[in-house]
Amino acid sequence: MNQFVLQHGKSAEMLLFPHILELGMKKNGSIQLNMFPTTIMEGLRIYHIIEGRFEWHINHQPYVFYPGDVALIMPDIPFGCDNDVLKIGSFTWIHLALPKQDGHIQPGKWSGLSDSEAAAIGKILSLNNLPALSRFSEVGRIIKCIYTELSEMEVAFQARVNHQIDELLIQITRKMTQQTHSTRDFPKTFIQLEVLLRQDLSHQWTVEEMAGLVGMGTTLFTEKVKSYSGFSPINYLINIRISEAIKLLKRADITVTNIALDTGFYSSQHFSTTFKKLTGYRPSEFRKNHLRNI
Repeated sequence: MNQFVLQHGKSAEMLLFPHILELGMKKNGSIQLNMFPTTIMEGLRIYHIIEGRFEWHINHQPYVFYPGDVALIMPDIPFGCDNDVLKIGSFTWIHLALPKQDGHIQPGKWSGLSDSEAAAIGKILSLNNLPALSRFSEVGRIIKCIYTELSEMEVAFQARVNHQIDELLIQITRKMTQQTHSTRDFPKTFIQLEVLLRQDLSHQWTVEEMAGLVGMGTTLFTEKVKSYSGFSPINYLINIRISEAIKLLKRADITVTNIALDTGFYSSQHFSTTFKKLTGYRPSEFRKNHLRNI
Protein backbone atom coordinates (compact mmCIF):
# COMPACT_ATOMS: atom_id res chain seq x y z
CA MET A 1 0.00 0.00 0.00
CA ASN A 2 1.52 3.30 -1.13
CA GLN A 3 1.35 6.40 1.04
CA PHE A 4 -1.73 8.59 0.69
CA VAL A 5 -3.87 11.18 2.48
CA LEU A 6 -7.63 11.47 1.93
CA GLN A 7 -9.39 14.44 3.53
CA HIS A 8 -13.07 15.24 3.83
CA GLY A 9 -13.88 18.27 1.70
CA LYS A 10 -10.82 17.76 -0.50
CA SER A 11 -10.94 14.14 -1.68
CA ALA A 12 -13.78 12.87 -3.86
CA GLU A 13 -13.62 9.47 -2.17
CA MET A 14 -14.76 11.08 1.11
CA LEU A 15 -17.91 12.74 -0.23
CA LEU A 16 -20.31 10.27 1.41
CA PHE A 17 -18.40 10.12 4.70
CA PRO A 18 -18.46 13.42 6.64
CA HIS A 19 -17.61 11.43 9.79
CA ILE A 20 -14.20 10.49 8.32
CA LEU A 21 -12.14 13.66 8.59
CA GLU A 22 -8.92 12.11 7.33
CA LEU A 23 -7.48 8.77 6.31
CA GLY A 24 -3.82 8.36 5.55
CA MET A 25 -0.68 6.29 5.32
CA LYS A 26 2.83 7.73 5.71
CA LYS A 27 6.12 6.09 4.70
CA ASN A 28 9.04 8.10 6.02
CA GLY A 29 12.47 7.15 4.72
CA SER A 30 14.44 9.85 6.52
CA ILE A 31 14.25 11.77 9.77
CA GLN A 32 12.24 14.92 9.07
CA LEU A 33 12.58 18.01 11.22
CA ASN A 34 9.63 20.27 12.07
CA MET A 35 7.22 17.79 10.48
CA PHE A 36 5.29 16.47 13.48
CA PRO A 37 4.26 19.45 15.65
CA THR A 38 1.88 19.10 18.56
CA THR A 39 -1.75 19.67 17.51
CA ILE A 40 -5.15 19.66 19.17
CA MET A 41 -8.15 18.50 17.16
CA GLU A 42 -11.83 17.89 17.78
CA GLY A 43 -12.10 14.35 16.42
CA LEU A 44 -10.86 10.94 17.53
CA ARG A 45 -7.45 10.12 16.02
CA ILE A 46 -6.20 6.54 15.67
CA TYR A 47 -2.63 5.77 14.53
CA HIS A 48 -1.30 2.29 13.75
CA ILE A 49 2.47 1.74 13.51
CA ILE A 50 3.63 -0.41 10.60
CA GLU A 51 7.41 0.00 10.84
CA GLY A 52 9.82 1.96 12.99
CA ARG A 53 9.96 3.34 16.49
CA PHE A 54 8.16 6.58 17.33
CA GLU A 55 8.41 8.70 20.48
CA TRP A 56 5.18 10.67 20.66
CA HIS A 57 3.55 12.83 23.34
CA ILE A 58 -0.16 12.43 24.09
CA ASN A 59 -1.63 14.94 26.51
CA HIS A 60 1.97 16.00 27.32
CA GLN A 61 2.93 12.47 28.40
CA PRO A 62 5.65 10.55 26.49
CA TYR A 63 4.92 7.18 24.89
CA VAL A 64 7.05 4.92 22.71
CA PHE A 65 5.33 3.07 19.86
CA TYR A 66 6.62 0.02 18.02
CA PRO A 67 5.29 -1.93 15.01
CA GLY A 68 1.77 -3.17 15.69
CA ASP A 69 1.10 -0.59 18.41
CA VAL A 70 -1.78 1.88 18.25
CA ALA A 71 -1.97 5.48 19.48
CA LEU A 72 -5.47 6.61 20.48
CA ILE A 73 -5.91 10.38 20.76
CA MET A 74 -9.17 11.67 22.16
CA PRO A 75 -10.78 14.96 21.03
CA ASP A 76 -9.13 18.14 22.31
CA ILE A 77 -6.03 16.25 23.52
CA PRO A 78 -2.56 17.56 22.49
CA PHE A 79 -0.66 15.10 20.30
CA GLY A 80 2.70 15.32 18.58
CA CYS A 81 6.43 14.97 19.12
CA ASP A 82 8.42 16.87 21.71
CA ASN A 83 10.94 18.10 19.12
CA ASP A 84 8.55 18.12 16.12
CA VAL A 85 10.77 15.40 14.60
CA LEU A 86 9.20 12.71 12.42
CA LYS A 87 11.41 9.62 12.56
CA ILE A 88 12.01 6.87 10.04
CA GLY A 89 9.18 4.38 9.70
CA SER A 90 5.63 4.06 8.45
CA PHE A 91 2.19 4.32 9.96
CA THR A 92 -1.43 4.63 8.97
CA TRP A 93 -4.19 6.64 10.63
CA ILE A 94 -7.84 7.59 10.62
CA HIS A 95 -9.42 10.73 12.06
CA LEU A 96 -13.11 10.42 12.96
CA ALA A 97 -15.70 13.04 13.82
CA LEU A 98 -17.90 11.53 16.53
CA PRO A 99 -20.87 13.42 18.01
CA LYS A 100 -21.33 13.82 21.76
CA GLN A 101 -24.31 12.61 23.73
CA ASP A 102 -24.64 12.90 27.51
CA GLY A 103 -21.09 14.20 27.59
CA HIS A 104 -19.59 11.18 25.80
CA ILE A 105 -18.50 10.78 22.21
CA GLN A 106 -20.15 7.93 20.32
CA PRO A 107 -20.85 6.69 16.78
CA GLY A 108 -23.33 8.78 14.78
CA LYS A 109 -26.38 7.97 12.66
CA TRP A 110 -24.20 6.30 10.03
CA SER A 111 -23.41 3.49 12.49
CA GLY A 112 -25.15 0.13 12.47
CA LEU A 113 -24.72 -0.27 16.22
CA SER A 114 -27.75 -0.22 18.48
CA ASP A 115 -28.25 2.78 20.74
CA SER A 116 -27.14 0.83 23.80
CA GLU A 117 -24.03 -0.52 22.04
CA ALA A 118 -23.09 2.93 20.75
CA ALA A 119 -23.56 4.41 24.22
CA ALA A 120 -21.38 1.72 25.82
CA ILE A 121 -18.60 2.22 23.28
CA GLY A 122 -18.81 5.99 23.65
CA LYS A 123 -18.51 5.78 27.41
CA ILE A 124 -15.46 3.50 27.27
CA LEU A 125 -13.77 5.77 24.74
CA SER A 126 -14.56 8.95 26.66
CA LEU A 127 -13.18 7.51 29.91
CA ASN A 128 -10.05 6.33 28.12
CA ASN A 129 -6.86 6.68 30.14
CA LEU A 130 -4.86 4.26 28.00
CA PRO A 131 -3.76 6.01 24.80
CA ALA A 132 -1.17 3.35 23.90
CA LEU A 133 -2.48 -0.04 22.82
CA SER A 134 0.08 -2.81 22.27
CA ARG A 135 0.39 -5.34 19.48
CA PHE A 136 -2.89 -4.46 17.81
CA SER A 137 -2.40 -5.28 14.13
CA GLU A 138 -6.16 -5.66 13.60
CA VAL A 139 -6.43 -1.87 13.48
CA GLY A 140 -4.04 -1.73 10.54
CA ARG A 141 -6.02 -4.39 8.69
CA ILE A 142 -9.30 -2.50 9.18
CA ILE A 143 -7.85 0.84 8.04
CA LYS A 144 -6.43 -0.86 4.95
CA CYS A 145 -9.86 -2.36 4.21
CA ILE A 146 -11.51 1.07 4.54
CA TYR A 147 -8.99 2.56 2.11
CA THR A 148 -9.58 -0.26 -0.38
CA GLU A 149 -13.35 0.25 -0.26
CA LEU A 150 -12.99 4.01 -0.76
CA SER A 151 -10.59 3.53 -3.66
CA GLU A 152 -12.52 0.87 -5.55
CA MET A 153 -16.08 2.14 -4.81
CA GLU A 154 -17.72 -1.17 -5.59
CA VAL A 155 -21.42 -1.84 -4.97
CA ALA A 156 -22.46 -1.14 -1.34
CA PHE A 157 -19.06 0.35 -0.51
CA GLN A 158 -20.68 3.00 1.71
CA ALA A 159 -22.25 0.34 3.92
CA ARG A 160 -19.02 -1.62 3.91
CA VAL A 161 -16.94 1.39 5.02
CA ASN A 162 -19.34 2.26 7.83
CA HIS A 163 -19.39 -1.37 8.93
CA GLN A 164 -15.58 -1.35 9.11
CA ILE A 165 -15.60 1.81 11.23
CA ASP A 166 -18.05 0.13 13.62
CA GLU A 167 -15.72 -2.88 13.73
CA LEU A 168 -12.75 -0.60 14.41
CA LEU A 169 -14.48 1.04 17.37
CA ILE A 170 -15.62 -2.32 18.72
CA GLN A 171 -12.14 -3.81 18.53
CA ILE A 172 -10.54 -0.76 20.15
CA THR A 173 -12.95 -0.64 23.08
CA ARG A 174 -12.56 -4.37 23.67
CA LYS A 175 -8.78 -3.98 23.64
CA MET A 176 -9.01 -1.08 26.08
CA THR A 177 -11.00 -3.15 28.57
CA GLN A 178 -8.44 -5.97 28.35
CA GLN A 179 -5.18 -4.03 28.50
CA THR A 180 -3.53 -2.11 31.32
CA HIS A 181 -0.26 -0.19 31.29
CA SER A 182 1.48 -3.14 32.92
CA THR A 183 0.58 -5.47 30.06
CA ARG A 184 2.48 -3.68 27.27
CA ASP A 185 4.37 -6.69 26.02
CA PHE A 186 7.48 -5.04 24.66
CA PRO A 187 10.10 -6.81 26.80
CA LYS A 188 11.54 -4.77 29.63
CA THR A 189 14.97 -6.04 28.61
CA PHE A 190 14.81 -4.05 25.37
CA ILE A 191 13.76 -0.89 27.17
CA GLN A 192 16.70 -1.44 29.52
CA LEU A 193 18.93 -2.04 26.48
CA GLU A 194 18.13 1.39 25.07
CA VAL A 195 18.85 3.00 28.43
CA LEU A 196 22.24 1.28 28.55
CA LEU A 197 23.10 2.27 24.99
CA ARG A 198 22.19 5.92 25.60
CA GLN A 199 24.38 5.97 28.71
CA ASP A 200 27.46 5.12 26.63
CA LEU A 201 26.77 6.09 23.03
CA SER A 202 30.43 6.96 22.46
CA HIS A 203 31.24 3.25 22.71
CA GLN A 204 31.46 1.43 19.38
CA TRP A 205 28.79 -1.14 20.13
CA THR A 206 28.82 -4.35 18.12
CA VAL A 207 25.77 -6.53 17.52
CA GLU A 208 27.38 -9.20 19.70
CA GLU A 209 27.81 -6.75 22.59
CA MET A 210 24.25 -5.46 22.32
CA ALA A 211 22.91 -9.02 22.20
CA GLY A 212 24.99 -9.84 25.27
CA LEU A 213 23.41 -6.99 27.22
CA VAL A 214 20.03 -8.72 26.93
CA GLY A 215 21.34 -12.27 27.19
CA MET A 216 20.65 -13.37 23.62
CA GLY A 217 22.57 -14.85 20.75
CA THR A 218 23.17 -12.55 17.80
CA THR A 219 20.73 -14.33 15.48
CA LEU A 220 17.80 -14.23 17.91
CA PHE A 221 18.68 -10.69 18.96
CA THR A 222 18.72 -9.51 15.33
CA GLU A 223 15.33 -11.12 14.70
CA LYS A 224 13.82 -9.54 17.83
CA VAL A 225 15.12 -6.04 17.09
CA LYS A 226 13.90 -6.27 13.49
CA SER A 227 10.49 -7.50 14.68
CA TYR A 228 10.01 -4.80 17.30
CA SER A 229 11.59 -1.79 15.60
CA GLY A 230 11.62 -2.58 11.88
CA PHE A 231 15.40 -1.94 11.80
CA SER A 232 18.53 -4.05 11.87
CA PRO A 233 20.44 -3.73 15.19
CA ILE A 234 23.01 -1.36 13.65
CA ASN A 235 20.37 0.91 12.07
CA TYR A 236 18.42 0.78 15.34
CA LEU A 237 21.56 2.02 17.12
CA ILE A 238 22.19 4.71 14.48
CA ASN A 239 18.68 6.08 14.99
CA ILE A 240 19.31 6.28 18.74
CA ARG A 241 22.59 8.12 18.07
CA ILE A 242 20.90 10.62 15.75
CA SER A 243 17.97 11.24 18.12
CA GLU A 244 20.46 11.99 20.91
CA ALA A 245 22.50 14.22 18.60
CA ILE A 246 19.39 16.24 17.74
CA LYS A 247 18.92 17.00 21.44
CA LEU A 248 22.58 18.00 21.89
CA LEU A 249 22.62 20.23 18.80
CA LYS A 250 20.05 22.43 20.48
CA ARG A 251 22.68 23.31 23.07
CA ALA A 252 25.02 26.01 21.79
CA ASP A 253 27.69 25.18 24.38
CA ILE A 254 28.70 21.85 22.76
CA THR A 255 30.72 21.75 19.56
CA VAL A 256 29.60 19.63 16.62
CA THR A 257 32.83 17.65 16.90
CA ASN A 258 32.18 16.80 20.54
CA ILE A 259 28.59 15.84 19.74
CA ALA A 260 29.85 13.54 16.99
CA LEU A 261 32.28 11.78 19.33
CA ASP A 262 29.87 11.70 22.29
CA THR A 263 27.18 9.98 20.21
CA GLY A 264 29.53 7.35 18.79
CA PHE A 265 30.51 8.62 15.35
CA TYR A 266 34.08 8.14 14.15
CA SER A 267 34.54 11.76 13.08
CA SER A 268 32.72 14.99 12.39
CA GLN A 269 32.55 14.04 8.70
CA HIS A 270 31.03 10.64 9.47
CA PHE A 271 28.50 12.31 11.75
CA SER A 272 27.69 15.03 9.22
CA THR A 273 27.20 12.53 6.39
CA THR A 274 24.93 10.27 8.44
CA PHE A 275 22.95 13.18 9.88
CA LYS A 276 22.42 14.66 6.41
CA LYS A 277 21.35 11.28 5.03
CA LEU A 278 18.72 10.79 7.72
CA THR A 279 17.46 14.35 8.20
CA GLY A 280 18.29 16.23 5.00
CA TYR A 281 20.37 18.76 6.98
CA ARG A 282 24.00 18.97 8.00
CA PRO A 283 24.39 19.29 11.80
CA SER A 284 25.53 22.92 11.51
CA GLU A 285 22.51 23.76 9.34
CA PHE A 286 20.14 22.14 11.83
CA ARG A 287 21.72 24.04 14.74
CA LYS A 288 21.57 27.35 12.85
CA ASN A 289 17.89 26.85 11.99
CA HIS A 290 17.05 25.92 15.57
CA LEU A 291 18.86 28.87 17.13
CA ARG A 292 17.23 31.20 14.61
CA ASN A 293 13.76 30.01 15.71
CA ILE A 294 14.36 30.43 19.43
